[in-house]
Amino acid sequence: MKNAKQQKPTPRKAAPAAKAKKAAKPVSAGTRFSSGPKAKAAPKTRKATRSVSAKPAHAKVTSSYASAQRASSRGSLAGLVAILAVIAALVVFVVLPVVSSTKRPGEPADGQAVEISIPDGSSGDAIAQILSENHVIDDPKEYYAAVDKMGASSSIKPGEYALETHMNPDDVVEQLVNGPNIAGNSVTVAEGLTVDQTAAAVEQALGIPTDEFLEQAKASNYVDDYPFLDGAYNDSLEGYLYPKTYRFDTPEDATADAVIRAMLDQFETETASLNLADGANGLSEHELVAMASLIERETAVEDERPLVASVIYNRLDADMPLQIDAAIVYARGGGNQTVTYDDLEIDSPYNVYQNTGLTPGPICSPSLSSLEAAVHPADTDYLYYVVNDLDAGTHSFSDNDEQFEKDRQRYNEMLEESGQ
Repeated sequence: MKNAKQQKPTPRKAAPAAKAKKAAKPVSAGTRFSSGPKAKAAPKTRKATRSVSAKPAHAKVTSSYASAQRASSRGSLAGLVAILAVIAALVVFVVLPVVSSTKRPGEPADGQAVEISIPDGSSGDAIAQILSENHVIDDPKEYYAAVDKMGASSSIKPGEYALETHMNPDDVVEQLVNGPNIAGNSVTVAEGLTVDQTAAAVEQALGIPTDEFLEQAKASNYVDDYPFLDGAYNDSLEGYLYPKTYRFDTPEDATADAVIRAMLDQFETETASLNLADGANGLSEHELVAMASLIERETAVEDERPLVASVIYNRLDADMPLQIDAAIVYARGGGNQTVTYDDLEIDSPYNVYQNTGLTPGPICSPSLSSLEAAVHPADTDYLYYVVNDLDAGTHSFSDNDEQFEKDRQRYNEMLEESGQ
């Protein structure tokens, strides 16, 4: 394995206070920068329902007097026909507006309250069908377009939602990404959330105050029942609150303790086949979970996770700093802002630009695929990875400085082209 020379950011003078900080350009493996939220598209105007023209029925008029006098009353008959034509025109004039403004049978009016449930593991087509059947969206194609535009295909959360009929697709997708907005008996913990973010999700879904949840979420409160928590860094449950949807029989059953125990039970169940307690590849159980959390935040592409794991292992073996931006974001307390040069100077054990080795503890709750990647990494000589598609979030991997510099240059060009 080649021990490539470590690249460090070039020091620069502090910018004047009025100017924004310059974003840190990728230095090594950590090249996944977070961009700010995309501008919300202007609401689309719904197309009017197509009018249906009503044709007047052809009425047959019979008169015994007219039959007897048909030969001598052609002039009168012509006048009657003219009168009927005028009446028919009036009928069309009156009826058409009524017909054109009538909704299809069974179709609700705009803005009516609707409650829907998105089951855990629902496909994109299943979600679109639920929204369409409940008249939340008018056209599934517009919904798919909104999902693609917002890059939300893997960010939609299951759960209970209070929506309205005939909503703008952009607003629908935004709410599905934000998560359930009905306080009830279920909570969804998305993959990659921190303990603080999990506490916020629990409060939103179950009404348990964030402070109450965080006060309870201490490893020392559960280590007797869950031995894998022995030695957890800083007495934290970071990394062990397994991401999934949890349902409780009644709101009274959903206490902070009950929710935490459900998540720890799920972690134990999901990871049983991995035998984390035995360690793997020279790492302890806690180190494997820490590595999995880094993998989780570095790529959302499951097929890439074993490759990212191999990069981390190779850099550990070469005694190279991991230089993973996600750890810097955790060290500074979160946020979606791009990592800056000042961030790289943060004094923290989670600063993997300044320190070698893994972070002292996990930085989020990893998915099962990230845990599997930490235990079973790909066999490569890769030392670097750089984003090669801003929309798909995929990466180019390399094992030498020359290729890495080419990949990084292309990444910077993509940023400039996209205006980021």
